[in-house]
Amino acid sequence: MSRIVAIIDGEHYPPVVRFALSELAKRGEVVAAVFAGGTEKVGGSGEDGYGVPLFRSDTAVQALSAAIAAHDPDEIVDLSDEPVLGAADRFRLASVALASGVSYRGADFAFTPPVCDTLTRTPALAIIGTGKRVGKTAISAYAARRLTSAGRDVVVLAMGRGGPAEPELIRGDQVALTTADLLALAAAGGHASSDCYEDAVMSRVATVGCRRCGGGLAGETFFSNVAEGAGLADSLGSDIMLLEGSGSAIPPVRADARLLVIGAAQGPGYVTDYFGPLRLSLADVVVVAGAEEPVASPEMITSVIDAIRAARPDIPCVPVVFRPRPLLPVAGARVFFATTAPAALVPVLAAHLESEYGCTVVATTANLSDRAALREDLAEASGSFDVLVTELKAAAIDVVAVAGEAAGVPTVLCDNVPVSIGTVGLECAIDDVAALAIARAARRDPR
Repeated sequence: MSRIVAIIDGEHYPPVVRFALSELAKRGEVVAAVFAGGTEKVGGSGEDGYGVPLFRSDTAVQALSAAIAAHDPDEIVDLSDEPVLGAADRFRLASVALASGVSYRGADFAFTPPVCDTLTRTPALAIIGTGKRVGKTAISAYAARRLTSAGRDVVVLAMGRGGPAEPELIRGDQVALTTADLLALAAAGGHASSDCYEDAVMSRVATVGCRRCGGGLAGETFFSNVAEGAGLADSLGSDIMLLEGSGSAIPPVRADARLLVIGAAQGPGYVTDYFGPLRLSLADVVVVAGAEEPVASPEMITSVIDAIRAARPDIPCVPVVFRPRPLLPVAGARVFFATTAPAALVPVLAAHLESEYGCTVVATTANLSDRAALREDLAEASGSFDVLVTELKAAAIDVVAVAGEAAGVPTVLCDNVPVSIGTVGLECAIDDVAALAIARAARRDPR
């Protein structure tokens, strides 16, 4: 029988609440109730007899957390309503429930925890995000390089909206994929800019590519082949597995620790609203990506960091910016640079390429994810460049590299390197969260 904790309020007349609890008891065992507030129809203390243990605290979130810890329920049933609990309040309570693996439902809604029931022998560190293009793959590749340089044997499990039909092992640790290799893959119908190829190319570690479709509000995917991919990655016997999320979707694999990437330009609402609190509660370290103008104003960056610290004062918070790093020399070349970065940031990235790598950037595009506009930009710059430099994303291969092949100019892939700008360094944060994942995995119950 399902164990239920009910959320009630003082805007409902106590006999009505008792009636609702008795009806609820026909569907499961009501083990406790959380009093969410409201005084209109109770004596003000919220202690009217409801026949079950009653949890009260300064906030409904605190009371629900205590009830879950005390009674280990299977589901939370919300019998409250406006004005005591509005939509934002309910999302915060649902975040508490889902983070504890407990479903949360009300009269016309139901939320279930993301299913992460695939367990690997390999310690698993998940890198998840609050949306698309916040820098998860760049952080994942950087973490893989960092851990590899420290002597760890790393495998990356990547899922994407353009991943392979069957989980694919890419031996980035053994073979350096070239632009020609990726062009051949694209010609065969593959999505050669999928995250798994970016991970393998940029980090030079073994990578397993998977696909997924659909993403729920709490991070679950509708369909994926990630469980099968996890088995393939686990068979390699690596020291640690990096589980790379897709958009705001969370890999359906049990993680021993999690690194959360939040885009600074997304604003504090991605921390405080909807299921931002859920993702933050799951994290062991937070990276605030794109923490610079003109991507985000100083005020916006501060508000995001303040929201993180208000909710999780204990958690390391690392603001970073990204800078391009060509994988091959481009010194002396006239460069066409293609990126998915915001158009306003492109001059900063182009100036970095020129100052650090000795090239001259003669044309740029921020339309790497818009194939039609990208083709127009390439056509407009035709004849002005010696080298195409592109991130390995979106249309990098099937448009940019194909155009380079047609024009007889090389296409050089470039990495997006995260650069810490705060007092907490990304390198130390990665070392610490990886060590945490490995330590927690060692304490798991043996299967």
